[in-house]
Amino acid sequence: MKIKNPFFVKREYIYLADLMNLLNVKYSDKKKIKIENIQDLSDASKNDISFFNSLKYQKILKHSKAKYIITSAKYEDQVKLYSNPIIVKDVLKSVYSIIKIFYENSLNDAVDLNVSNPNKEIFNNVTFGKNVLLGKNVKIGKNTLIGHNTIIESNVVLGSNCIIGNNILIKNSIIGNDVRILDGSVIGKKGFGFLPNQNKNVRYPHIGMVIIEDNVEIGSNNTIDRGSISNTYIGKNSFLDNQVHIAHNVRIGKNCIITGQVGLAGSCVVGDFVQIGGQAGISGHLKIGNNVKIGGGSGVIKDIPENTNVMGYPAKNIRSFLKKSKNGR
Repeated sequence: MKIKNPFFVKREYIYLADLMNLLNVKYSDKKKIKIENIQDLSDASKNDISFFNSLKYQKILKHSKAKYIITSAKYEDQVKLYSNPIIVKDVLKSVYSIIKIFYENSLNDAVDLNVSNPNKEIFNNVTFGKNVLLGKNVKIGKNTLIGHNTIIESNVVLGSNCIIGNNILIKNSIIGNDVRILDGSVIGKKGFGFLPNQNKNVRYPHIGMVIIEDNVEIGSNNTIDRGSISNTYIGKNSFLDNQVHIAHNVRIGKNCIITGQVGLAGSCVVGDFVQIGGQAGISGHLKIGNNVKIGGGSGVIKDIPENTNVMGYPAKNIRSFLKKSKNGR
């Protein structure tokens, strides 16, 4: 289900010819084609523009509805099988340029200066600790408790029966019912994305959200980054231990258990009923299948099929890992 993003103001549309001119691509647009947004391949509609920069997403490309896709000459043959390729030298820089046109204020969200003390007449079914600040248009369900020194920035949605601890920052997030977020966590900040430059690195805009479904527990001092273009998801009934980092665009399925000091890099997808042991690291753009168990301290650098138990670095079938460890002694 696609959820409308209330956090960033978008231009209504941009003519395709203007986008081509921005990208220095020759194009004659006699029909005045309107482009409504820039989206990833999965979410793009026929009136959106998207991008393709890795064969890892070839299956998604095949089913994408986007009529126009930014890519490099390297992938032109793949893209033109399903869409109209727009060939550029640097895909990420081109996407960055278009996001800035559609979302003019996408980089100006460091601090919400519109926060103030909660109006307890409006939130008469919510319990607040001391020094709580709320932004504009915050929605909070009944019987939710918010701890001391917590800041909830503008347009955030919190469900009912939630427990939000002390010293927490929540922004750019939509949170379901019966969710518990423990002390010191930061939810919805921008991800670690930038374009390297010798003189000054350029921050990459993050216009996605964090979406946390019902009955999720987020441990103390967790950091969950919002998506860059798509959203970061935490599925229903998943529990995260303390000091876990979830990077931008990560999708975690239902009923997962992620223990302390685990890091999931950007755009990895975790299935349902997955268990990840402490201090494990998951590299970016990987797919972890359903019912996978990953041993503590493991380093995952490739996709893991469902119903698999792995351990070690690089993570491998746990039987192979234990056999090698035994022989090594």
